[in-house]
Amino acid sequence: MASASVGEEAEHNNNKLTLYSYWRSSCSFRVRIALNLKGLKFDYKPVNLLKGEQSHPEFLQLNPVGFVPILVDGSAVIFDSFAIIMYLEDKYPQHPLLPTDIHKRAINFQAVSIVSSLIQPLQNLDTLKYINKRVSRDDKLPWVQSVIRKGFTALEKLLEDHTGRYATGDEVFMADIFLAPQLDAASKRFNIDMNEFPILSRLHETYYDIPAFQETLPENQPDAVGQLSQ
Repeated sequence: MASASVGEEAEHNNNKLTLYSYWRSSCSFRVRIALNLKGLKFDYKPVNLLKGEQSHPEFLQLNPVGFVPILVDGSAVIFDSFAIIMYLEDKYPQHPLLPTDIHKRAINFQAVSIVSSLIQPLQNLDTLKYINKRVSRDDKLPWVQSVIRKGFTALEKLLEDHTGRYATGDEVFMADIFLAPQLDAASKRFNIDMNEFPILSRLHETYYDIPAFQETLPENQPDAVGQLSQ
């Protein structure tokens, strides 16, 4: 990953969007979906989390927290997937990611919160490394699965009266953008039986029919080559 200051990065891109991403990061996955839905072209900058590139000084200059994703839009540098998606929603109004109905907006925000606060932080790389040092391999997976199931149970209850073709109706909104990567990871990485969650299972299958989702799947990212078994 080339070293660059924030100013140099902005000058180099000349207002072109750049996304610092890791193929398997569900947070990066969310942002890729949002960019695709809005039809925004971007440069993809891979950050290998397994090699610790997120801790390199040049990366920490862009994001002192040391996480992906980061979006660079000219002189603007935004990190945290929710902040990035809200920025995209405010600046690029095509294909709105939130409904106009205030109640539906609240349902979307609640779904986003469950995924981003209750589930994902407890299954990210740093957390799993910490857990792995303190429990056996046989105990780690059931612990992660219990976290996911708790969140999925809450999501099933939240969405039961609001789903249409998608999470909160017949249009793709922010809840779907956060749900799709989480459902993909749950089924592929953490062996969750999606039949336990009929609403989420149906949504999970529906998302694979959307080109904007298909193109952003982890296995379709340039840095996934040679890493799919890791």
